[in-house]
Amino acid sequence: MTETPAHLRPFVLTTAEVAPERTGPIDLYLPEGGGPFPAAVIVHGGPLPPGMTPTPRDWPVFRGYGSLLASLGLAAAVIDHRLHVLQTADGVVLDYPTAADDIAVAVEAVRADPRVDDDRVVVWFFSGGSLLSADWLRDQPAWLRGVALTYPALAPLPGWPVDPRFRPVEAVAERGASLAPILLTRVGLEGPDIATTVADFLTAADGAGVKVEIIDVPNGHHSFDILDDTDESREAVQRAAERVRQLLS
Repeated sequence: MTETPAHLRPFVLTTAEVAPERTGPIDLYLPEGGGPFPAAVIVHGGPLPPGMTPTPRDWPVFRGYGSLLASLGLAAAVIDHRLHVLQTADGVVLDYPTAADDIAVAVEAVRADPRVDDDRVVVWFFSGGSLLSADWLRDQPAWLRGVALTYPALAPLPGWPVDPRFRPVEAVAERGASLAPILLTRVGLEGPDIATTVADFLTAADGAGVKVEIIDVPNGHHSFDILDDTDESREAVQRAAERVRQLLS
């Protein structure tokens, strides 16, 4: 019997499934009613190999987050972006610039939807996709009501060839206290390389006068929302989603 890959395990929280509308690389989950609804844009992690199937927007975890946010009265957009590991003549490239462009285009497409309140948006980053938050920390439009980070990598990991643009630790220090609210979900059993980036980010934020709201999952692993089927995990997911809703109220 073939074991289910970790990324295809069930979401830890049971919620009524909402069928998304699919347009290009965007799956849009909508509450009942006419809107316009404030929106959370979900940015998956990586880097991932090109051609991976199913793509992240069809993983149970992101379908779960989309449905959960819709149940809270938010539009939730799950984006398939092209954060891939590419082999070139010069070696391996992690394609953060292409993914950043994908996200910027998708966010504007979501904001242009008449059912979305284009003045109230949170961008929510996961795992290795969190390096992409650097752009949103440095250059924040007035409609960005917050940045959420879940089990994030906040600096390139050892051996990762990443453009210096994608360094959230430096971005938060540069922008300082003018930043929109930051919500960070941190797991207690994180790998040491990623845990170090989170600690460095929090130190930089504190030094710049930036308040970061932390949701701790003391017994959680990276990807706790599929790996740790516990009440602690479910509470953390619910707290994060509810806090995103509050940021958008």
